[in-house]
Amino acid sequence: MYGKPLFVRAEWDEVARVWVATSDDVPGLATEEDNLEGLIEKLKIMIPELLDVNEAKGEREVPFELLTRRFEIAQRTSC
Repeated sequence: MYGKPLFVRAEWDEVARVWVATSDDVPGLATEEDNLEGLIEKLKIMIPELLDVNEAKGEREVPFELLTRRFEIAQRTSC
């Protein structure tokens, strides 16, 4: 059975052109990737590794929720 999901934030860095992920629930988590699919795969490896390094207790399977944020501008054709 899954425990409470860990929350991971991912924000688009327009200058670096990468998604940057951090989390208050996973000590030491800070990583980046140029697309969300790659970021998710990276997080599936990093989250359990960081939890083990920090000796966090929990289940074998670690659920996490990825909250993304990216700002864009839409152009109106008439005003």
